[in-house]
Amino acid sequence: MNHDCTVYKTMDYLAKRWTFLILLELYKGENQMRRFSELKNTLMEVTPKILSQRLKELEMEGLVKRIVDASTIPLKSEYKLTDGGVELIIAIRTVKEWALKWQIENEECESHDCSVCPY
Repeated sequence: MNHDCTVYKTMDYLAKRWTFLILLELYKGENQMRRFSELKNTLMEVTPKILSQRLKELEMEGLVKRIVDASTIPLKSEYKLTDGGVELIIAIRTVKEWALKWQIENEECESHDCSVCPY
């Protein structure tokens, strides 16, 4: 497999634990800024270290923008999706629509109503 392939690199990156959930939480903010503590409270099982690491990675990838308010002590950091992050959410919705259309009926799917997912 070519590790320089754009699709491979993108899927490898997005497969990291918590990445999708962080993106989806930021999207639920409807383009509003979200504080680190808000994200941590919503994603209760993620450790602060991993949340911080994933947010930095998302920022480096251009999917999340971090804004620091230096006028407060301690510094106030807020996060929001960039246009690229919003486009990724749209792509995820397209994959969801495809999955629902071509879903193979099985016990697991019957016990979980995927259609109620807000994404």
